[in-house]
Amino acid sequence: MKYIVTYILLILVFSVSAQTINQLDENGKQHGVWKKNFDGTNILRFEGEFHHGKEIGLFRFYQNINGKAVLAATREFLEPGTKANVTFFASTGKLISEGQMNGKTYVGEWKYYQKDSNKLLTLEHFDDSGNLTGERFIYYTTGQVSQKENYKKGKLDGISVWYSEDNVVIKEYTYVDGVLHGPSKFYDPKGQLIAEGFYKKDQKDGIWKYYENGKLIKEKKTSN
Repeated sequence: MKYIVTYILLILVFSVSAQTINQLDENGKQHGVWKKNFDGTNILRFEGEFHHGKEIGLFRFYQNINGKAVLAATREFLEPGTKANVTFFASTGKLISEGQMNGKTYVGEWKYYQKDSNKLLTLEHFDDSGNLTGERFIYYTTGQVSQKENYKKGKLDGISVWYSEDNVVIKEYTYVDGVLHGPSKFYDPKGQLIAEGFYKKDQKDGIWKYYENGKLIKEKKTSN
Protein backbone atom coordinates (compact mmCIF):
# COMPACT_ATOMS: atom_id res chain seq x y z
CA MET A 1 0.00 0.00 0.00
CA LYS A 2 2.87 2.39 0.89
CA TYR A 3 4.45 1.98 -2.54
CA ILE A 4 1.11 2.42 -4.32
CA VAL A 5 0.47 5.71 -2.49
CA THR A 6 3.99 6.93 -3.32
CA TYR A 7 3.50 5.96 -6.98
CA ILE A 8 0.18 7.85 -7.16
CA LEU A 9 1.74 10.94 -5.56
CA LEU A 10 4.61 10.89 -8.07
CA ILE A 11 2.16 10.66 -10.95
CA LEU A 12 0.22 13.63 -9.56
CA VAL A 13 3.41 15.69 -9.12
CA PHE A 14 4.61 15.02 -12.66
CA SER A 15 1.13 15.65 -14.02
CA VAL A 16 0.92 19.05 -12.30
CA SER A 17 4.45 19.94 -13.44
CA ALA A 18 3.62 19.05 -17.03
CA GLN A 19 0.50 21.16 -16.89
CA THR A 20 2.44 24.23 -15.71
CA ILE A 21 4.85 24.23 -18.66
CA ASN A 22 4.18 25.70 -22.12
CA GLN A 23 0.75 27.06 -21.24
CA LEU A 24 -1.35 29.81 -22.83
CA ASP A 25 -3.59 32.30 -21.06
CA GLU A 26 -7.23 32.95 -21.94
CA ASN A 27 -6.11 35.25 -24.77
CA GLY A 28 -3.84 32.65 -26.33
CA LYS A 29 -0.63 34.28 -25.08
CA GLN A 30 2.28 32.42 -23.54
CA HIS A 31 2.04 32.39 -19.76
CA GLY A 32 4.14 30.73 -17.09
CA VAL A 33 7.24 28.60 -17.58
CA TRP A 34 8.11 27.67 -21.17
CA LYS A 35 10.67 25.22 -22.45
CA LYS A 36 11.35 24.28 -26.06
CA ASN A 37 13.60 21.62 -27.56
CA PHE A 38 15.40 21.60 -30.87
CA ASP A 39 13.10 20.15 -33.54
CA GLY A 40 12.94 16.38 -33.47
CA THR A 41 15.08 16.09 -30.32
CA ASN A 42 14.79 16.13 -26.55
CA ILE A 43 17.65 18.65 -26.35
CA LEU A 44 16.70 21.92 -24.70
CA ARG A 45 16.75 24.99 -26.94
CA PHE A 46 15.49 27.63 -24.49
CA GLU A 47 13.76 28.01 -21.15
CA GLY A 48 12.16 30.98 -19.44
CA GLU A 49 8.96 32.46 -18.10
CA PHE A 50 6.23 34.57 -19.69
CA HIS A 51 3.63 36.81 -18.11
CA HIS A 52 0.66 37.08 -20.45
CA GLY A 53 2.86 37.06 -23.54
CA LYS A 54 5.78 39.09 -22.20
CA GLU A 55 9.12 37.67 -21.11
CA ILE A 56 10.02 38.10 -17.44
CA GLY A 57 13.04 37.16 -15.38
CA LEU A 58 15.89 35.06 -16.71
CA PHE A 59 15.83 33.23 -20.05
CA ARG A 60 18.50 30.72 -21.07
CA PHE A 61 19.32 29.75 -24.65
CA TYR A 62 21.33 26.71 -25.70
CA GLN A 63 23.30 25.30 -28.62
CA ASN A 64 22.96 21.68 -29.69
CA ILE A 65 26.55 20.46 -29.58
CA ASN A 66 27.11 16.75 -30.11
CA GLY A 67 23.68 15.99 -28.76
CA LYS A 68 24.04 18.10 -25.62
CA ALA A 69 22.45 21.41 -24.63
CA VAL A 70 25.29 23.91 -24.11
CA LEU A 71 24.51 27.36 -22.73
CA ALA A 72 24.92 29.99 -25.47
CA ALA A 73 23.22 33.08 -24.07
CA THR A 74 21.10 34.50 -21.27
CA ARG A 75 18.59 37.35 -21.23
CA GLU A 76 17.46 38.80 -17.93
CA PHE A 77 14.50 41.14 -18.40
CA LEU A 78 14.52 44.33 -16.34
CA GLU A 79 10.80 44.86 -16.94
CA PRO A 80 8.32 42.48 -18.61
CA GLY A 81 9.06 42.25 -22.33
CA THR A 82 11.35 45.32 -22.51
CA LYS A 83 15.09 45.83 -22.05
CA ALA A 84 17.17 42.90 -20.92
CA ASN A 85 20.70 42.30 -19.68
CA VAL A 86 22.21 39.90 -22.21
CA THR A 87 25.27 37.66 -22.13
CA PHE A 88 26.78 35.49 -24.87
CA PHE A 89 29.01 32.48 -24.21
CA ALA A 90 31.41 30.32 -26.21
CA SER A 91 30.83 26.56 -26.26
CA THR A 92 33.54 26.30 -23.59
CA GLY A 93 31.45 28.42 -21.25
CA LYS A 94 33.71 31.47 -21.60
CA LEU A 95 31.98 34.85 -21.65
CA ILE A 96 32.13 36.43 -25.12
CA SER A 97 30.15 39.64 -24.67
CA GLU A 98 27.57 41.34 -22.46
CA GLY A 99 25.29 44.36 -22.56
CA GLN A 100 21.67 45.36 -22.97
CA MET A 101 19.15 44.69 -25.71
CA ASN A 102 15.68 46.03 -26.38
CA GLY A 103 14.09 43.25 -28.40
CA LYS A 104 16.74 42.50 -31.05
CA THR A 105 18.29 45.97 -30.81
CA TYR A 106 21.59 46.54 -29.02
CA VAL A 107 21.34 49.52 -26.62
CA GLY A 108 23.59 51.10 -24.02
CA GLU A 109 27.06 49.84 -23.17
CA TRP A 110 28.42 46.62 -24.68
CA LYS A 111 31.59 44.80 -23.67
CA TYR A 112 33.39 42.20 -25.79
CA TYR A 113 36.18 40.08 -24.34
CA GLN A 114 39.50 38.70 -25.59
CA LYS A 115 39.40 35.16 -26.91
CA ASP A 116 41.92 33.79 -24.44
CA SER A 117 41.33 35.98 -21.38
CA ASN A 118 38.73 37.96 -19.50
CA LYS A 119 40.26 41.28 -20.56
CA LEU A 120 38.29 43.65 -22.75
CA LEU A 121 38.58 43.43 -26.53
CA THR A 122 36.05 46.15 -27.39
CA LEU A 123 33.95 48.63 -25.45
CA GLU A 124 31.18 50.44 -27.31
CA HIS A 125 27.88 52.23 -26.80
CA PHE A 126 24.58 52.21 -28.68
CA ASP A 127 21.73 54.70 -28.70
CA ASP A 128 18.09 53.65 -28.29
CA SER A 129 17.85 53.01 -32.05
CA GLY A 130 20.79 50.59 -32.01
CA ASN A 131 23.30 52.98 -33.60
CA LEU A 132 26.85 53.26 -32.33
CA THR A 133 27.29 56.50 -30.42
CA GLY A 134 30.05 58.23 -28.47
CA GLU A 135 33.47 56.69 -27.85
CA ARG A 136 34.40 53.18 -28.93
CA PHE A 137 37.57 51.49 -27.68
CA ILE A 138 39.55 48.52 -29.02
CA TYR A 139 42.20 46.91 -26.81
CA TYR A 140 45.38 44.88 -27.20
CA THR A 141 45.57 41.57 -25.32
CA THR A 142 47.64 43.40 -22.70
CA GLY A 143 44.71 45.67 -21.88
CA GLN A 144 46.33 48.70 -23.51
CA VAL A 145 44.06 50.75 -25.78
CA SER A 146 44.74 50.02 -29.44
CA GLN A 147 42.18 52.31 -31.03
CA LYS A 148 39.78 55.03 -29.92
CA GLU A 149 36.95 56.14 -32.19
CA ASN A 150 33.99 58.50 -31.99
CA TYR A 151 30.57 57.74 -33.42
CA LYS A 152 27.42 59.71 -34.11
CA LYS A 153 24.23 57.98 -35.23
CA GLY A 154 26.15 54.88 -36.25
CA LYS A 155 28.85 56.65 -38.27
CA LEU A 156 32.41 57.64 -37.47
CA ASP A 157 32.44 61.30 -36.52
CA GLY A 158 35.30 63.15 -34.88
CA ILE A 159 38.89 62.14 -34.20
CA SER A 160 39.99 58.50 -34.31
CA VAL A 161 43.32 57.64 -32.70
CA TRP A 162 45.52 54.53 -33.05
CA TYR A 163 48.05 53.61 -30.36
CA SER A 164 51.07 51.31 -30.22
CA GLU A 165 51.31 48.66 -27.50
CA ASP A 166 53.57 51.13 -25.70
CA ASN A 167 50.72 53.67 -25.61
CA VAL A 168 52.32 55.89 -28.26
CA VAL A 169 49.98 57.62 -30.72
CA ILE A 170 50.76 56.35 -34.23
CA LYS A 171 47.81 57.64 -36.30
CA GLU A 172 45.11 60.29 -36.05
CA TYR A 173 42.22 60.61 -38.49
CA THR A 174 39.28 63.01 -38.57
CA TYR A 175 35.88 61.77 -39.71
CA VAL A 176 32.69 63.62 -40.56
CA ASP A 177 29.49 61.65 -41.07
CA GLY A 178 31.37 58.42 -41.77
CA VAL A 179 34.00 59.71 -44.22
CA LEU A 180 37.57 60.96 -43.80
CA HIS A 181 37.29 64.73 -43.78
CA GLY A 182 39.77 66.95 -41.97
CA PRO A 183 43.34 66.81 -40.62
CA SER A 184 45.28 63.56 -40.28
CA LYS A 185 48.64 62.83 -38.71
CA PHE A 186 51.03 59.87 -38.70
CA TYR A 187 53.81 59.14 -36.21
CA ASP A 188 56.74 56.73 -35.90
CA PRO A 189 56.98 54.23 -33.00
CA LYS A 190 58.70 56.87 -30.87
CA GLY A 191 55.87 59.33 -31.36
CA GLN A 192 57.66 61.65 -33.78
CA LEU A 193 55.53 63.17 -36.54
CA ILE A 194 56.30 61.69 -39.97
CA ALA A 195 53.39 62.94 -42.10
CA GLU A 196 50.39 65.25 -41.88
CA GLY A 197 47.73 66.61 -44.20
CA PHE A 198 44.03 66.87 -44.90
CA TYR A 199 41.39 64.58 -46.29
CA LYS A 200 38.35 65.81 -48.13
CA LYS A 201 35.54 63.31 -48.60
CA ASP A 202 37.85 60.29 -48.20
CA GLN A 203 40.56 61.67 -50.54
CA LYS A 204 43.86 63.39 -49.75
CA ASP A 205 43.55 67.10 -50.42
CA GLY A 206 45.84 70.13 -50.32
CA ILE A 207 49.44 70.20 -49.05
CA TRP A 208 50.77 67.07 -47.37
CA LYS A 209 53.95 67.41 -45.34
CA TYR A 210 56.53 64.69 -44.61
CA TYR A 211 59.11 64.70 -41.83
CA GLU A 212 62.27 62.88 -40.83
CA ASN A 213 63.76 63.16 -37.36
CA GLY A 214 61.36 65.99 -36.68
CA LYS A 215 62.42 68.00 -39.72
CA LEU A 216 60.30 68.78 -42.77
CA ILE A 217 61.79 67.00 -45.78
CA LYS A 218 59.04 67.15 -48.41
CA GLU A 219 55.77 68.79 -49.28
CA LYS A 220 53.36 67.32 -51.80
CA LYS A 221 50.27 68.97 -53.21
CA THR A 222 47.30 66.73 -53.81
CA SER A 223 43.79 67.33 -55.02
CA ASN A 224 40.66 65.18 -55.31
